[in-house]
Amino acid sequence: MRCLVVGGGAREHAIGLALARAEAEIVVASLNANPGLERLARASARVDPTDAARVAALGRAQHVDFAVIGPEAPLASGVADALRAAEIPTVGPDQSAARIESSKLFCRELLTRHGIAGQPKWVAPETPEDVDRTLVAFPAPFVVKPSGLTAGKGVWVQGSDFTDPKEAGAYAKSILLQGGRVLLEEKVAGEEFSQMAFVTDSGVYPMPAVQDFKRALEGDKGGNTGGMGSYSQRDHLLPFLSAADRDRALKIVNAAAAAMRAEGLSYRGILYGGFMLTAEGPRLLEFNARFGDPEGINVLTLYEEGDFAELLLGVATGRVDPNLIQFRLRSTVVKYLVPPGYGDRPKPGGLLTLDAGAIEASGVHVVYGSVDAVGPGTVRLGTSRGVALVGEASAIHEAGSRVESALAFVKGEYYLRHDIGTKKDLEARWEHMRRLRAPNAKPSPLPLSVAPPDAPASSAGPPEQLLS
Repeated sequence: MRCLVVGGGAREHAIGLALARAEAEIVVASLNANPGLERLARASARVDPTDAARVAALGRAQHVDFAVIGPEAPLASGVADALRAAEIPTVGPDQSAARIESSKLFCRELLTRHGIAGQPKWVAPETPEDVDRTLVAFPAPFVVKPSGLTAGKGVWVQGSDFTDPKEAGAYAKSILLQGGRVLLEEKVAGEEFSQMAFVTDSGVYPMPAVQDFKRALEGDKGGNTGGMGSYSQRDHLLPFLSAADRDRALKIVNAAAAAMRAEGLSYRGILYGGFMLTAEGPRLLEFNARFGDPEGINVLTLYEEGDFAELLLGVATGRVDPNLIQFRLRSTVVKYLVPPGYGDRPKPGGLLTLDAGAIEASGVHVVYGSVDAVGPGTVRLGTSRGVALVGEASAIHEAGSRVESALAFVKGEYYLRHDIGTKKDLEARWEHMRRLRAPNAKPSPLPLSVAPPDAPASSAGPPEQLLS
């Protein structure tokens, strides 16, 4: 089977690795030559992933059986539409359905029209004067969100990115004056988590839950980034996320998919809900229309026992065999190696030398992102996230420790968040959620080891279709 992978980042390398395990042939369309993807690819072309005509022409010329679109920008540009017009089944929604990510306003209005629960309070001022009136009435704390795509970096949160509402007002007005739309949303307190699912005509099929780390610096400080790392838990839940709360989040994902179908929107791809678990349950922060980065790296690392190419072909053609949804029962931790100053003023051009063989032998996987190959084992960092190291083990903190040990085989100038997946951080998040939900209850210990190696996971076996 031959697959066209659109995009050249770490997420796409992880997709390629999962396809390679299924012995699929890979064709890559990207502007950059990702070192990991280049080694996997049967063929690759330096094509702008948002150039719908050229991407479709490459797919036809290479006689691919299906395509999978990695980043959000090609989806917003209608690349999936062009591929389907060329009779290439595609994992990725049409441009109209991809608005669930490319237009936060469309997403909020869709969910409101269909009475879907779990949204924070929101308002979308249309003029600078509306912003002033809204700020008078809208309760603090709040969040300012550009409606369009911002690569995960455009959201301003009160208390982190601004304190004075006048700053937020000026930011919101600047977006409107540039021709965009903007939302003011209630800031909800809790722990963020990501719940991705395969969505196609035959149903919605969930993946393991993941927690992402957006802030650049340890302790969740610094500016927003595309994601410094993430972790997943052995039972496909999270230390602070119960099966009941996960299922409530999945109901929102299912309801959104049903709402799009009811409005005649075709959705064959990945639907990724970004949630905040609050004292009252999960609240939807946003939807994305593709695998998360880095969250997709966690779940794709766990997909080894099924045929990933067959699974994606099923998503692209509209009917998935539920038996193909097979994620291993292991914890994973992803930590990104990034250029110094990333998130604010990244310093590009640094060289990284990695002993990939020794890293893999230590139980850690290497996934390449925004880097250029310089020579054997050496890459040059750009301005974005460079290399993802992926540890796996029975418990989350053990997987994180494996990544830290693997750093002995990396030389060069880089930055990463050492606190991701540590006992200290996990305990803090557990305690944060406990205090929100039961502030007067006695502290209870964090179950760092979810289950002994041979015990069944606490979730109910392989994920199945929840709603059709």
